[in-house]
Order: sequence, then structure tokens, then C-alpha cells
Amino acid sequence: MIRNFFSFVICVIIVLFFSLFTIEEGHKGIILRFGKVLRDADNNSLIYNPGLHIKIPFIETIKILDSRIQTMDNQADRFVTMEKKDLIIDSYVKWRISDLSRYYLATGGGDICQAEVLIKRKFSDRLRSELGRLNVQGIVTDSRNKLMTDVRASLNHGTSGEEVPEFHFNNNIKQFNFHAKNYDSSMQEQYRVSDLVNPNSMAALGIEIVDVRIKQINLPTEVSDAIYQRMRAERDAVARRHRSQGREEAEKLRATADYEVTRTLAEAKRQSLIIRGEADAETAKLYATTFNEDPSFYALVRTLRAYENSFKKNNNDLMVLSAETDFFRFMKSPKSTTGINN
Repeated sequence: MIRNFFSFVICVIIVLFFSLFTIEEGHKGIILRFGKVLRDADNNSLIYNPGLHIKIPFIETIKILDSRIQTMDNQADRFVTMEKKDLIIDSYVKWRISDLSRYYLATGGGDICQAEVLIKRKFSDRLRSELGRLNVQGIVTDSRNKLMTDVRASLNHGTSGEEVPEFHFNNNIKQFNFHAKNYDSSMQEQYRVSDLVNPNSMAALGIEIVDVRIKQINLPTEVSDAIYQRMRAERDAVARRHRSQGREEAEKLRATADYEVTRTLAEAKRQSLIIRGEADAETAKLYATTFNEDPSFYALVRTLRAYENSFKKNNNDLMVLSAETDFFRFMKSPKSTTGINN
């Protein structure tokens, strides 16, 4: 009896282990019965919210999918504008799962990599189409926001971005049971759209594009090099013009400075000659006055200066003069000098 009880308890634990499952916050779940998505009477897939749930063991399996907003970074790609100019555009896409059943079937089991491949393919085609309608100025200015809005709308609804999407609702869908415990009634209300969905839209894949943004816009390498070369040539021309103007101004300043130097030197020389002439005249005048006042003293001074210049130490000149000459009269004794003077 006790053995049977323990066997029953073990069986119950095993059944509960394979029956109960939990879904973490930020995720949603769908039930697969024999590999097919479990649906209700209105043919809507059952959506399980975060929490503890129960399923039929060994028959049903749970597929948990991330319902949070995902970010997909696109590699920089080349696009052609309306002006037939190439641009290298780097962008990213914000997306999330809108229909778990469609997403599961379209991605082969909810593979995120496969979903991003599909998103990238459609996004690249749509962005290429939208950029082909704009010029470079419109892409890099205020038209970028409208461009991103159009691309997002066209991806979500499969339109060109300017058309108004039309939704077709099935009027035969019965009112959903809001008292269901195992799945989200709000999600069921959200997916009351019939199967008449534009196959070119992301809704056909169960995906909603939340946001599309361009991170960076660059020119191709060859175009950038050509632009840089042209800018460099323009700057070189401006630099040469400035240098030639600078040399011209330098020559003008140099010529003006040379003229001022020459004029200043000439004026200074003229003033020095005038001053020297006046000084010589004043000196001659003083000599003349002194000579007139005391001719014998003046003769003595002039003779002494002549002696000084004639008998210098380094003067090797040879003079042959008579001792009786008047030049040596001040070298004789006073008596001789008196006799000579008399």
C-alpha cells in the first residue's frame, strides 16, 4: 500500500513537472500540439503571458518568444538618390513581434536570425525605393524624418508610404472570452485581423517595425577623394592668392622702409655737415680771435702741435733740417731765442 502511494506521488510529480511551465517577464508563449500552433474556436492562436501556466504533457510543447523591442543594426550599404548620386548609409531598425503565430511560422520556429534576414531584405528594398525619390539635400535635411516615417509605414502595411493602409476585419468573429485564465485577452483582441493581410508587409511575418533611423550618411570613397582633392585645390588657390598679396604688401612695406631710411640718413648727413661747417667756422673764428689777441702765444701753440705730429714714436720719417731754421726756435735756450728774435 505504501509502495503504491509513493509510486502515485512520483507519477504526479512527473506529470506536474512536464505540465507546468513559467514564462518570464518580457516574453510571450504559444502552445504547439503535435507541431501545430494551438488555436481557439475563433481560429486565433492562444497567447500566454508571463507567469505560471499548465499544458498537456508529452502532447503539447511550449514555444516562448521574446516580445520585447529588438534592435537590428544594418551594415552600411550603397544607395542611389534621385540625382543618380551614390550614398553610403548606415541605419538600424527597432522591431518586435506583433503576431506570435505568424512569426513562428514565417521564421521557421521563431529564429531571430531568420527574422532579421527577412527584415533586412524588405527594409533594404523599401529604403532604396524611398531614397530614389529624394535628392541629397532632402535626405540630409528635414526630409529625413518624413523619409523614416514613410519607410516604417510602408514596411508595416506593405504600401509605398503615401497610400493609406486598409484593414479588413472579420465580422463573423465571436466576442472573446475575457474570463480565460491561460492566455491574454488583449492580445486576442489585437489579432482579430483576418488573413487578408498584405503579403508584402511585415504584418504577414508577424512583425511590427517600431522605428527606423539613419545613423550616418557618407559619400563613397572615390567621391570623397574627388571632393577632398577639389577642396584642396581650392584651398591651395586661395593660399597662393594670399601669399602673392602678402609678398606684394611686403615689397611695398620694404620699399617704404628703404625710402624712409635713405631720407633719414640723407637728412642726418645734411644736418651733420651743417653742424660740422658751423663748428669749423666757429673754430676758425676762435683761432682768428686768439691769434689777433696774442700772436706769439698762438705761434707757440701751433709750433708745439707741429712738434707733436712730427716727432711721434712710430713716425719713421727722416727730416734733414738746419738747426738754425725757424722751426726749432722754441727748442733753443731763451737767450738764443731772444737773440734770434732780435
